[in-house]
Amino acid sequence: MTDQTPRRTDDRICVICNQGSGRNSREADAIRIAMEVLGPHAVLRRVNGHDIKATAQQAVRDGFGAVVAAGGDGTIMTVAGAMADSGRRFGVLPLGTFNYFARGLGIPEDPAGAARIILDGHTRPYAVGEVNGHVFLNNISLGIYPAILRAREDVYARWGRRRIAAHWSAAKTFVRFQRPLFLTVQADGEERRVRTPLLFVARSAYQLESFGLAGSDCVADGRFAVFVAPDTGRVGLFEKAFRLVRRSMREGRDFDLLCASEVGIATRSRHLTVACDGEKFRMRTPLRLRMRHDALEVFAPSEAVSGEVTEPTGAAA
Repeated sequence: MTDQTPRRTDDRICVICNQGSGRNSREADAIRIAMEVLGPHAVLRRVNGHDIKATAQQAVRDGFGAVVAAGGDGTIMTVAGAMADSGRRFGVLPLGTFNYFARGLGIPEDPAGAARIILDGHTRPYAVGEVNGHVFLNNISLGIYPAILRAREDVYARWGRRRIAAHWSAAKTFVRFQRPLFLTVQADGEERRVRTPLLFVARSAYQLESFGLAGSDCVADGRFAVFVAPDTGRVGLFEKAFRLVRRSMREGRDFDLLCASEVGIATRSRHLTVACDGEKFRMRTPLRLRMRHDALEVFAPSEAVSGEVTEPTGAAA
């Protein structure tokens, strides 16, 4: 006998996919496989990049119990921003180049495996970062990295979205970059003035560990890991990049590290270009960063890969 019991609204799953994803055969196959695993109670909504947040908010109003972001870290960040504090479950189908958020959660890049984690229904609380009201999951950065993203867009347009293209765009930017930033940084009330080509604020322990960087304990503690690179000129930038690849970056020589729950960043400019999880934004200064604990309820394996998944013991509410 066929079960005629209607499905509860809060069991339905809305999968949001950036129309930029799914245009090549690999991503199209991944989405198709994931939707087959999720079954008939999952609905796929394809949108352009400007409509991702509004579509996620509409999914909450439509009564979906779970909203899934299918795409790279930028798409995932945008959907997460709409889902924060919504009380709905949040899932990920990683389709991006690096997928730091998914990897940190222990979510496989295999689409069927990622979809099965959503169907298993195991969730964990997740703390997010916020800069001037904008939610981010992995990191924000100022200085040379937003410039690298601008170069990366040009390289991707010509050669496609490949990791080697991303590395090439970074090398080109190192050669051309000549303008360090003059910043006043407040970390939990402690102020310092810096001249730097790069300020990097991390929330992903997985990303830090993958590059052999310190700061994972800051993330596990429910705080930001703030890296400030000294201004050592173009040659110094190449040296730092070489050490980063070799996982030999050292605190005190290549960067200063601050751990803080609240961070303020001021400069003489009224606006700064800020890279958030691989996406660029023009933001008004000063920049104000804070933690939002338990903001997301994320589908994750029962055994997480990194300690960043669960809310740290003793973290400020």
